[in-house]
Amino acid sequence: MFSVAFAASVLLTSCFSYTSVVGNGAQGNSKVTQWNHYVIGGLAPVGVSDSKAMAAGAKDYTVFTRQTFVNGLINVITFGLYTPTTTTVTK
Repeated sequence: MFSVAFAASVLLTSCFSYTSVVGNGAQGNSKVTQWNHYVIGGLAPVGVSDSKAMAAGAKDYTVFTRQTFVNGLINVITFGLYTPTTTTVTK
């Protein structure tokens, strides 16, 4: 029974993502990616990326934050104590 519950928890997890458009959005294909670090199931931020700094002065860019497969795997391995996400800024 434990193996069924474990398989369901791994296979049926949902990944979240959200996109923010600043100005007119990305005008090119230049991308900068950083991890965001949270603990206790994402409740307490430890180190969160600064999308404005990642854009390096660009006025038009798109911010895409998501939980990747690797982020989710680390979350599962640490039993939710460490919950990273990934932010990508496209300018």
